Amino acid sequence: MSTLSIVGRWAASTAFISLSAWGAPVRLKDLVSIEGVRENQLVGYGVVVGLAGTGDKQTTVFTTQSLANMLEKMGVSVSPATIKVANVASVVVTATLPAFAQPGAKIDATASAIGDAKNLQGGVLLMTSLRGANGQTYAVAQGPVVTGGFVAGRGGASQTVNHPTVGRLPEGATVERAAPSVEPSNSVHLQLRSADFATSARIADAINKRFGGPAAIARAENSGLVSVTAPGEWKERVTEFIAGLEDIKVEVDRAARVVVNERTGTIVMGNDVRVSPVAILHGNLTVEIQTNLLVSQPNVAGQGTTQVVPEDKVTAKDEAAHNVVLKEGATVEELVRALTAIGSSARDIVAILENLRAAHALNAEIEVI
Repeated sequence: MSTLSIVGRWAASTAFISLSAWGAPVRLKDLVSIEGVRENQLVGYGVVVGLAGTGDKQTTVFTTQSLANMLEKMGVSVSPATIKVANVASVVVTATLPAFAQPGAKIDATASAIGDAKNLQGGVLLMTSLRGANGQTYAVAQGPVVTGGFVAGRGGASQTVNHPTVGRLPEGATVERAAPSVEPSNSVHLQLRSADFATSARIADAINKRFGGPAAIARAENSGLVSVTAPGEWKERVTEFIAGLEDIKVEVDRAARVVVNERTGTIVMGNDVRVSPVAILHGNLTVEIQTNLLVSQPNVAGQGTTQVVPEDKVTAKDEAAHNVVLKEGATVEELVRALTAIGSSARDIVAILENLRAAHALNAEIEVI
């Protein structure tokens, strides 16, 4: 089982996290996706009503036009110029249509204000068609909007909690058309979520050992795709065959990588990271400049004027360098202990790692996020 350990001590708010046992077996279900079995994004334009004066302003023209068009369809003729929209807000409604979703199924939707509405709290979304990329309607959303936040106060004193201009409609959309998913067939393509040649080959080998028998049914096409053909006894039971594939466990091979987030001071390293013999000499040079403004005032009988005279003080502090020596085949945990032992900050760690890579002493990729 994969373990997560935090090694070393906190140094200048820097967290070092070591991921060990990268090669632990992982279910195929967590490594690949089935080609054609995918979600679809839906989007629509709607109107939220029933707001307590926190809707769009009169200058939001498309809200008044939308409201006038809706009323006209209901037999009420009114000019958009005479409509006040303080209790109405225009929103963009988005949803995700799951694979193989059937008509009548309920899905969640999200309503986001596109005008200058301040709060969608307490509003109700009117019937909104949700369309796919092909322009066809796949779902219809309607119902109360749950914001999970609020705005309270008046005048200059107010308080806002969370983000009140975006709200959710839990199971607020009903599927009207079946999702455009590809039905499973005798030939299945497995798409790796993280492309890797070694992992792709291991997946094909594990499938052949489980289902292949004398003939190979799986073949690694490239680093991101494995083709599988259902054997004879499974051709009429493709769904059960795919379920069996997803349950196979494979040892994942990942490249050694160091991920650095300088903003939060977090560094994540895989246990496969190795450091060549190297000596690290690290020290800090601090330059501090202080400016004090002094007032120079003449004597009572003098003819001079009052002047502000700046007084500058420059202090330089060069700390003693710290020396760390890493032996052949040093592990990531030894590297972490060595860096924390010399009191390195987050920026120091980033600089040291980049220098190690430039010196070809760090056998890993560095990714800065």
